[in-house]
Amino acid sequence: MTIMLPLFGVFAGCALGFVGRATHFCTLSALERHWYAGDSSGLRTWVLAAMVALIGTQVLVALGIANPAASFYLEPGFPWTGAILGGAMFGLGMALVGTCGFGAVLRLGGGSLRALVVLTVIGLAALAAQRGIVGLIRVPLVDDHIITFASAGSQSMGDIVSSWAGLDLRWLVALLIIGLGLGWVFRSKVYRGAFGKIASAVAIGLVIPFGWWATTFVAAQSFEPVQIEAGSFVVPVGDSILQLITYTGVWPDYGVGLIAGTLIGAVIAALWKRDIRWEACDDARELGRHILGGTLMGVGGVFAMGCTVGQGITGFSTMAISAPIVMLSMAFGARVGLAWLVEGSALAAFRRNHDAGHQHPAE
Repeated sequence: MTIMLPLFGVFAGCALGFVGRATHFCTLSALERHWYAGDSSGLRTWVLAAMVALIGTQVLVALGIANPAASFYLEPGFPWTGAILGGAMFGLGMALVGTCGFGAVLRLGGGSLRALVVLTVIGLAALAAQRGIVGLIRVPLVDDHIITFASAGSQSMGDIVSSWAGLDLRWLVALLIIGLGLGWVFRSKVYRGAFGKIASAVAIGLVIPFGWWATTFVAAQSFEPVQIEAGSFVVPVGDSILQLITYTGVWPDYGVGLIAGTLIGAVIAALWKRDIRWEACDDARELGRHILGGTLMGVGGVFAMGCTVGQGITGFSTMAISAPIVMLSMAFGARVGLAWLVEGSALAAFRRNHDAGHQHPAE
């Protein structure tokens, strides 16, 4: 039964990679266009994907066929310093690279050797932060600063509010979040007619509840421990590297399958759109920027327990309190990084921007 884990991951990843590559789904691009071009369509697509993931996940939980409560996202202990520091590091690294871990996999599917460098660095940095020498720094910075929600039972926003109120308000909290999110997304008349973007958001969002169902299903059938997960692009990248260079007789998990499937889906989409071309760094300076950015994303992603997909969509689908805090921190880091690269000064992030139309120098 354990062999089903990576197969489920490959299946989900193929859909995620194909749709993501075909529709240019990118968190950094969405933020950049929102800040510099006044175009919120990409950001609305990203938020819609998170809302679809939340709806699908909570429906599966209600049906009793998905158990995200067994994942690390809903552990009672919330490492708030990791959420803020790690999120800001990840956002800054994302700006330096020009995309996140998920976006790097999509770019690799189109022949970008820069993305291969970035993914290698993300994976190695994540392993170092999770299991290696960087973990010695993580413990005093992150692990020793935990807010516990033991009285609520988890760090789910629904459980926390219910604990405070003394009533079961989990579904009310979920409906409130969904209502606010969908209200903002479809407030734009232009976006309501963007059927392609809406369809891509729905497809990407549905991959997450599928992951919760798949890992819960295998965990219930397996005699071995199975990690309940749904999608992330930091630690699974490191695990994929280990699978490529070592052999332990252990089958890859769902996350490794998801990485492989996303790459396969991205390649198929690139072939379909005839969008494959070899790309490399222009000079040593650009290479150094990508290595630094990949390192920040790898370490920051471990500190924050996820990336733009891992926290922003997967974590959000569980209503974990970490998700909005991590995403706001990532947005802050990305804004500072873009201000430095595009406007010449990180301080520009704290001034109102009046100049639209800048393009990211890495694109």
